[in-house]
Amino acid sequence: MRRLLSIAVTVGVAAGALATGPLMNADAAVAGDPIASTNGLFVDPASPSARWVAANPAHPDAASIRSKISTAPMARWFTGTSDAQIGPAVAAYTGTAVDAGDRLPVLVAYNLPGRDACGGESSGGAANASAYQAWISTFAAAIGDRPAIVVIEPDSLGDFECMSAAQIAERNSLLTFAGRMFAEKAPNSWAYLDAANPKWVSPTIMAQRLQAAGIAKVRGFAVNVSNYVDTAWATQYAGQIRDRLGTTTPYVIDTSRNGNGHNGEWCNPAGRRLGARSLGNPAALQLWIKNPGNSDGTCGIAPNTPAGTFDPAIAVRLIAGT
Repeated sequence: MRRLLSIAVTVGVAAGALATGPLMNADAAVAGDPIASTNGLFVDPASPSARWVAANPAHPDAASIRSKISTAPMARWFTGTSDAQIGPAVAAYTGTAVDAGDRLPVLVAYNLPGRDACGGESSGGAANASAYQAWISTFAAAIGDRPAIVVIEPDSLGDFECMSAAQIAERNSLLTFAGRMFAEKAPNSWAYLDAANPKWVSPTIMAQRLQAAGIAKVRGFAVNVSNYVDTAWATQYAGQIRDRLGTTTPYVIDTSRNGNGHNGEWCNPAGRRLGARSLGNPAALQLWIKNPGNSDGTCGIAPNTPAGTFDPAIAVRLIAGT
């Protein structure tokens, strides 16, 4: 999924410095603070790694994968094919987080028409715009008043070079619609538009794309989703985007697999490592958005493992950094 291009990035904030400032966009229609109203991030007992461990308890790598990966808070991804009915699936997941002691769930909405237009490994998505609008509206309504963090459509603002002008216009309209649905129907959630990574899109262009996609109506933006860019560089990139937006918009960094930084490859590269576990700073969240051990596609160190499929061999290499 995460396609990398060599794009020069100028220094905007000190490397490694966490962003500070107001907790939400001045225009964001957010009624509640999901971090303040919960007791820490939710550990999904049905994450891909947890399901594998449960099914393979005697495997020699099970204990390591359990302690290093499946016990960590991470996002649950929802797609048009991952669940037969999106409403009951989202309601069950967020309800389970409440039942686990008022924990905060992280969800990813990943179902745009023409999804992953450049990478192609995770292609698919809703059949058309109206199908997506119905799907995302149901998604938001199923969260309802429960607290949640939602990352909206990874890849969506990075793929423009592989799309026509009409497709881009439709995508911006759908992302704006998605943001509005979460603001209206899930008022205690924080929603973040995906903003690619510094190896893909320049901060100036990304700021323009975020504005066209309705950034003013959501909590903020997410960087490095499913990628390997180290936290210092991702923080720098997020700060540069904010400078160009002219706001103190909060952001999320995906730290799930960035422990060794990137090596110029995006699809199951060797030598990567788990990153720091989720950190709940509301101005600059660091979260495991990608599920470590899930393949990026049939490529790299997992040429036979389709995108989104858990592979214990990938997991073990992320633990060891090999």
